[in-house]
Amino acid sequence: MANMINLLMAGLATGAIYALVAIGFTLLWQTSQTINFAQGEFVMLPAFFVLAALNLKAPLWLALLIGLGASLLVLGALFKRAVVDPMLRHGVLPLAICTMALSIFLKEGVKESYSAEASPFPSFVPGGNVSLLGAQISIQSVSIFVFALVVVFALQAFLMRTSTGRQMQATAQNPSVARLLGIPVERMILYTFLINAGLVALASFLVSPVYLAKFSSGETLGLAAFIAAIVGGFNQIRGAIAGGLLLGVVDNFAAAYVSTQYRGAVPLFLLIAVILFRPQGLFGRAEERTV
Repeated sequence: MANMINLLMAGLATGAIYALVAIGFTLLWQTSQTINFAQGEFVMLPAFFVLAALNLKAPLWLALLIGLGASLLVLGALFKRAVVDPMLRHGVLPLAICTMALSIFLKEGVKESYSAEASPFPSFVPGGNVSLLGAQISIQSVSIFVFALVVVFALQAFLMRTSTGRQMQATAQNPSVARLLGIPVERMILYTFLINAGLVALASFLVSPVYLAKFSSGETLGLAAFIAAIVGGFNQIRGAIAGGLLLGVVDNFAAAYVSTQYRGAVPLFLLIAVILFRPQGLFGRAEERTV
């Protein structure tokens, strides 16, 4: 029983990270039909922004702010202006291929410019364990889960209860009608890219103390978040949240009770099952598009 509680809590913490990244996938797709295959590297890079600031003797709180600001600028505004806007007019497929190339560029760039070795990343949450029903649960796992949930609920409140959030939803649902209503569609799309950059930066700050900062750390995380978004429903934020949490828990239990060798295959089996029996995802809705 204690072991299952430990696995569940660790799985929820991992799943919360997947959910943050998967929400970014969903938001970008809803507003601009962008599938960012460099999303995993977007999670990897903010940790190195922070490490670079720490190497310049900045205190941790300032380094985190610098990392967040650099992420908003580079992974949000610059990514949209320099990559998405020029490529999207040629179609979704060229843009997808471009983000794949960007993924390789970011990964190899960090490897060559910083280090090929994993670097320790300072944690801003307390260590130690807490007892729950006879199980010793990591305070770090609980903190990651709670912090990610707070971020998700804050984002949901922003989208549902603010004028800007409702304008972003209108843009996602029908950009043409949104323009007729006087909504600044391009600005709303830019806000979406900035939100995605903020989410991946927060995910990076949460996951790097556990798995270290490494140039290749985004590969598995990006793939897992992409699968989570599809499993939950690529057109629903709640689907991305549910898919991330489900995938994190399934992944942890598979490693413990199936096999660590086949751990990576379990999410793929889950993805195949969802595509076959419910292609819109567990919480997604079917869409029709003119092609």
